[in-house]
Amino acid sequence: VQLQACGGGLVQPRGSLRLSCVVSGSVFRINVMSWYRQAPGKQREWVASQSAGTTTTYADSVKGRFTISGDNSENTVYLQMNSLNAEDTGVYFCNGDITSWDRTDNDYWGQGTQVTVSS
Repeated sequence: VQLQACGGGLVQPRGSLRLSCVVSGSVFRINVMSWYRQAPGKQREWVASQSAGTTTTYADSVKGRFTISGDNSENTVYLQMNSLNAEDTGVYFCNGDITSWDRTDNDYWGQGTQVTVSS
């Protein structure tokens, strides 16, 4: 199973970006997809999650500004980020709790995509 994240870039304050994460490989079921981020000099922090039942949860710092969504037919999860500010700068990672075809459950990480919010 592989996760490929993309969509990061440089954006001005109050701007928007949409991140994508494509899941490929021996995927039997995607249980939970999440986004994390890591700012320079800080620990990685959880941003948002979406369960297989489409239940979504968000960190307080992004609630009302970020939206996580999924396209099951494409095995893709998105993170729509609006009203970005400098504190949102960091490397964004997608994470998947995924059941493979051999029915084993594992935790997978994408490679990260850089988001920089600056004027």
